[in-house]
Amino acid sequence: MPLYMDVHHLGEPVSVDDVAKAHLADLEVQDKYDVKYLRYWVDEDRGEIFCLVEAPSPDAANIVHKEAHGLVADEVHLVQEGS
Repeated sequence: MPLYMDVHHLGEPVSVDDVAKAHLADLEVQDKYDVKYLRYWVDEDRGEIFCLVEAPSPDAANIVHKEAHGLVADEVHLVQEGS
């Protein structure tokens, strides 16, 4: 399954707690679209969120975000995991 990093630029501060709630909403919807949100990172002050996701396509990953909470990614990058 392809691995993507999506990026959200909110343009205003965001709390880790609010992002955690959105992530839980993603987890409730993801199976419907064969998507698996794995991890996320938050820059609270800059209002940026980064999500690591396994998905059949970038569109599938964004559909989960849209249905779960409406906050779709501004960018989606195909990535490969390294160490």
